Amino acid sequence: MPADDAIRGEGVVIETLPNGTARVEMPNGHRALCFVARAARTRLPRLAVGDRVTVEFSPYDMSQGRITARQ
Repeated sequence: MPADDAIRGEGVVIETLPNGTARVEMPNGHRALCFVARAARTRLPRLAVGDRVTVEFSPYDMSQGRITARQ
């Protein structure tokens, strides 16, 4: 899948989980399990509850996403 097909959105971290994953809630109420992208791991050493993040979703599965940035 090309990177151009990714669906981008912003959300809030509502729960941090082990291994660089977090549960993120989007403004429309949708919740997704997201992991920190490899390129962003050096810029996002630790996520905390309440952080606003940018998430990329695959058009095939909206229940999982990739955190690419923190605002």
